[in-house]
Order: sequence, then C-alpha cells, then structure tokens
Amino acid sequence: MTDDTSYPTRLTDLTARQLLAGYERGDFSPLDATRAVLDRIEVVQPLVNAFVRVDAEAALAQAEASTARWRGREPRGLLDGVPVSVKDIFLQRGSPTLRGSRTVRAEGAWDEDAPAVARLRAHGAVLVGKTTTPEFGWKGVTDSPLNGVTRNPYDPSRTSGGSSGGSAAAVALGAGPLSIGTDGGGSVRIPASFCGIFGFKPTYGRVPLYPSSPFGTLAHAGPMTRDVADAALLMDVISGSDWRDWSQLAPAPSLSAALMEGSAGAGSVGGSAGASGVKGLRIAYSATFGNQVAVRPEVASAVRRAVGRLAELGAYIEEADPDITDPVEAFHTLWFSGAARLVQPFGAEQRELLDPGLREIVAAGERYSALDYLAAVDARMELGRRFGRFHESYDLLVTPTLPITAFEAGRETPRGSGQRRWTGWTPFTYPFNLTQQPAASVPCGVDGDGLPIGVQLVAARHADALVLRAAHALYESGAATGLPAPVPTRAGS
Repeated sequence: MTDDTSYPTRLTDLTARQLLAGYERGDFSPLDATRAVLDRIEVVQPLVNAFVRVDAEAALAQAEASTARWRGREPRGLLDGVPVSVKDIFLQRGSPTLRGSRTVRAEGAWDEDAPAVARLRAHGAVLVGKTTTPEFGWKGVTDSPLNGVTRNPYDPSRTSGGSSGGSAAAVALGAGPLSIGTDGGGSVRIPASFCGIFGFKPTYGRVPLYPSSPFGTLAHAGPMTRDVADAALLMDVISGSDWRDWSQLAPAPSLSAALMEGSAGAGSVGGSAGASGVKGLRIAYSATFGNQVAVRPEVASAVRRAVGRLAELGAYIEEADPDITDPVEAFHTLWFSGAARLVQPFGAEQRELLDPGLREIVAAGERYSALDYLAAVDARMELGRRFGRFHESYDLLVTPTLPITAFEAGRETPRGSGQRRWTGWTPFTYPFNLTQQPAASVPCGVDGDGLPIGVQLVAARHADALVLRAAHALYESGAATGLPAPVPTRAGS
C-alpha cells in the first residue's frame, strides 16, 4: 500500500471536503486516500480495537471505480471516493452485522443495506469497515463479549465511550474522516465527547432507520466527523427518504447549503444569523440542570469558555435551567423494556451468551407492566412539552455533553462512583432522546490528563440546522480546535 507521508499533509488528516477538493484538482485519487486509510487502520486497530471487520479488497475495488469516475470528470454523488466506516448495528450488503453479540450467526446472505448505508453506496462512498459496538448498542461504553474492549485514542487505558465508540475512535485517529453511528441515549454524543470529535444526533426521523430499533423511537442515527461541515455533508447523504421507515420525516433542505449560507436560523427567536452564525441568537446556558448534576471543575471551566466564545460571537447568553427533573426512571422503563423485547425469542443457552449487564436490564424490563410503560410515555410527553416551552424563549440550550471525562476501559461506570448503570454519568444526553431534539457534542478542551471535553448544543425539534450553525461557529472561531493529537499519532505514526 502507498505511504501518504509524501503529501504535504497526510491524507488521513484531511476532512471529507478536503479529500473531495483534492480529487477535483487531481492532487491525489480515491485510491490513494483509501490505501492511506487502510494503512492507518492497520496501525491503530491493535491499540484501540475500533473495527470488527475491514474488507480491504472490496474497499480498494470501490476506490478504483471512484478513481476512474474522477479521471473521467464524472463523480457520482456527494461523497464519491470518500472512505467511510459504519457502526456494526447497520445492515451492510455483503458484510455480517453481528451487533456485538455472540447470539447472532455470521452465516447468511447479508444481502440488504440499511437506508443510510444504501445512501452512502449511491453517493459513491468507499465503505472501509464496520466499527465496534457494545452488544446491541445497550450501554454508554463500547465493550462486548464478542469483540472485547474499544479504547480511547487519547489514553488506551480509558474507554472510548459508547455505544458508537468504535466510530469515534476511528474518526479521531484518521481511520476515515466519516462514520455513522446510532444514538439511543447519547451513543453518538458520549463517544464524541470522550474522543474529541464532532457528533450529531439529528431530530428523530431525519435519518431513516431499518430494521427498526428494539429501543423504538429513542434510537436515532447520525454522523461522527472531525468538523461540522463534514457532518452537514454526511447528513445531506444519509437523510434521504426510504420507504422502509414509516416514521421518517419529510425531506428537508440541504444542511450543507444552510451552513454555508449562514441562514439556517431564519425564523428563530434571535432572528438573522449574521456572519458569525450565532449573532443575535438567544442561548440558555445550564451548567448543572439546576444543581441536579455534579460536574467536574475542569469540565465546567472548559464548557464555560465555550459559552464565552459564543457570547463574543454575538449571541445573547443567559444562565437558565430548563424546568425539568431527571427523567431517568422513564428512560429506564423504555430502554429496559426494549432490551427485554429484543431477547424475548432467545432460549436459555442464548441468554447465557449475553453481556451480564444486558441480562440484568433484560430482567428489569421483563418486570414492567404495560401500565408502567405507558406511564413512562406520559413522562416523556411531559418532558417534551416542557422543553418545547423552554425553546419558545431560547434558540439553543448549552450544557456539558458529559459531567466527566473518559474513565477506565472495560467498565460500565467509573470506579468508586457508586453508580449502577451508565445512565448515572450521562444525565445531559438521554433526556434529548426522550424528546427527540437535535443535539451535538463539540470538543471544547482537555482536562489535566489530556482527555477531551465536550460541550453540548441542543435546539427545538426540527431545528437541526440551527445546532449545526452554532457548532460551526465554534469551529470557525477556534474554540473547537487545538486539541493535542491522540496517542497513536503523536509520533507521526
């Protein structure tokens, strides 16, 4: 394979947009970029365990076809020749989707693409591999009985977060500029925060899903990238309609175009965007959800600096807490019930193969009644109403993505925390799966151990472009850049 160090900038350091511009100019080809990414995967995989499957032969064949199209000046779609990875929750034709579970058999035709994967293929993306997930994506860290532990790019003794931890680690380490993950309680935003990348959970239904998630309408799909412009581009691809998802939203205008025009906030409380992207927006800053969350001081300081940068860019900032109490019990009822339904057909032998923690939440889910479930739905509806009222006054809500930084790998909760489940340390993420609002995690600094910190931006349902616009403003201002290189890249390896 070709070594990409002969280029002024390594191909694995480039964003998707930069790769596409290079293909257009003829500086390098999709084949060059794909070879560089495959070489990168060989380096980083033993360190972080981000991939469950890499099909180099298929990826190179796709890259060769893309290279020929670019030479003929006939690229196909928006991502022609860009290396992309896919979380091993999504169906991908020709590749087993085992979902981190020893209960799923690899044998079979595997002849169908999930909607997002079908869209990637239609737009000429190069599918380099499937990334790790905890079993069936059930928790906020990435380890499974099938695939082992996925580790943090900044400190391999720490967790990458989850459940899209493999995707986050891959993007952070240059093993492809784009990945798609799923987010049922924070599973895009949690690992994005821990791994220092951008992660976006769009409004529910914006990205069609098939098969439907066992966790129902809590589950979203979204992009994991190095910057916001790439995420908007990826959203334009994967949000296309697909008849297999009856709950999908109607097609929306291009998020890339809205981002570039700086007009995504038309009709918002704050009015016109202005050149900065946030000028005139009314932003609520909630540091602790009204003293309900204990946030580490280094995290709080980094998030406050990011909020200060938004103020410098012309946003009106007000410290304001949404009128809510922790909805964790309602979330658990819905989440654990989904897990119980998922494994309902399993026999005793199959259940013994499950992650012990998953078996525990299944047992809890089996104890809920239909009335318990409907009470949780009622709580969810009320939470949505309260956030709807909140966004009548504020364009955006800003919080820490997480109150902590990455902890010991291989654990569901931090050692000594006294927390039983992963939801104990993710209080800022799962509420917005209940309400289905768009939310993003933007890197905003590091703690004393050099571990990334994320700031979360949230808007009302359907205001996806507004979240991306504000996140893009942070990137453009430099507030979301300048993180040290992850461990495997510090020596230029």
